[in-house]
Amino acid sequence: MKTIPSAHAEHQLTAVAARFDAWRQTRTTRVEPIPPHLWEQAIALTTMLSITRVARRLRVSGGELKKRCATHHAALATSTSPAALGFVEVPTASVWALPTSAIELELHRPDGAQLRVTAPEPQLPLLAVVRAFLETP
Repeated sequence: MKTIPSAHAEHQLTAVAARFDAWRQTRTTRVEPIPPHLWEQAIALTTMLSITRVARRLRVSGGELKKRCATHHAALATSTSPAALGFVEVPTASVWALPTSAIELELHRPDGAQLRVTAPEPQLPLLAVVRAFLETP
């Protein structure tokens, strides 16, 4: 995955690298595993920067970071899988009001004039409207 580093991503990478350095200085043994919260931050950075760039800056194994990213994405995919959804019953009756009958009228005169009427009420005095339009010179 090729990404374009932005100033924000670089700033976040620097902040996470400082957290990794602080952890390295305070750990009790050299073989102590990296805490999960630091791995989560490193994985989050790989959405903005390449795995190689993140691994080098944080001084972790690129292969291990790649493996953890794959595991993280697989866990997300299984947690949001459609199989986890339950049955949803759809009511057969409509919950929306049925539209009232409306009228649409389109008239064209020989001189090229056009009239288009769309009204929600069917009781519009159509005869008067049509006469007024057609009789106008």
